[in-house]
Amino acid sequence: MAQVTLRKVVKKYDEVLAVRGIDLDISDKEFIVLVGPSGCGKSTTLRMIAGLEEISDGDIAIGGDVVNDVPPKDRDIAMVFQNYALYPHMNVYENMSFGLKLKKTPKDEIERRVKQAAQILDITELLDRKPKQLSGGQRQRVAMGRAIVRDPKVFLFDEPLSNLDAKLRVQMRTEIKKVHQKVRTTTVYVTHDQVEAMTLADRVVVMNAGIIEQVGSPNDLYHSPATKFVAGFIGSPAMNFIPCQLERAAGALTVRVNGTVAFPVPADRTARYEAHVGKDRLVLGLRPEHIIETRPHVEPNQHDFDMMIDVVEPMGMETLVYFTVNGVEVCGRVNPNAGAAAAKSMKLRADLSNMHLIDDSTGKVL
Repeated sequence: MAQVTLRKVVKKYDEVLAVRGIDLDISDKEFIVLVGPSGCGKSTTLRMIAGLEEISDGDIAIGGDVVNDVPPKDRDIAMVFQNYALYPHMNVYENMSFGLKLKKTPKDEIERRVKQAAQILDITELLDRKPKQLSGGQRQRVAMGRAIVRDPKVFLFDEPLSNLDAKLRVQMRTEIKKVHQKVRTTTVYVTHDQVEAMTLADRVVVMNAGIIEQVGSPNDLYHSPATKFVAGFIGSPAMNFIPCQLERAAGALTVRVNGTVAFPVPADRTARYEAHVGKDRLVLGLRPEHIIETRPHVEPNQHDFDMMIDVVEPMGMETLVYFTVNGVEVCGRVNPNAGAAAAKSMKLRADLSNMHLIDDSTGKVL
């Protein structure tokens, strides 16, 4: 078990900066997920921790020891790859035990570790099978088992579920979480899927263009994003961004989104937003789940408005409605029985308790 520390870590390919001097502290036994779009530097960061990529500048420490010049085999890490990387001519037992045999681990200790890992992953009955006889989910379990038997300081996962179908991905997410709860090894996990990140992580690291935008618990990132990028990346469907003006009238603040629709700013936000009255390039951030159909009981800071619905998407347990404000498409989530219909006006309700005001010139949430 170990802490992992990154200090001013840079990765440069010729003139291209893939990772731009990031700092990160990962606690012992913590499950950290690096998430972001393609090309943001998350896999490069993971590979630098593993020793598969040389760092251009900065320091990486595992268990308090700087490992910049330590080869991968001596870092006491175990990596699970996207493509499983199983030996096709070996059965499951041989695949899981191969690394231990190379280390000349005693035979009875190998058997104990493999059987223990197989029991944790529920693959005991598969130990005699070859990889070609396994499903995608079973192969991923074997790849995880091969990592577990090594009893490393750190587990590294590089998009391990991206080759699986949607249903199996959900199942394997649960499996990975269960395994971590049992073995409690420090884990760094890379994915482009924000749902994976939110469901698995103790803390999520959101990366963009080689920098860390924000680090926090899934709840922190959802409710208190630091930047427009994080606000839009976390949550599905994505947060709505509506150009607006912040106005003052009769001692209160109002967010105006067009000539007919304006929302009072919650009283507890007034002091925070006061200095931004009249500023250009302000954006109202509001998640689809905070735009709903009108209901008999009105909660504090909820306000009704009418909109012409452009598109309706029935999803079963909910219906997504799309409408346009100042040329921007906006999404809301309503009850399937709310009577939403395309090309018809609908009375909706915005929950301003969950609003975000964003300075579009800096990308910062105010």
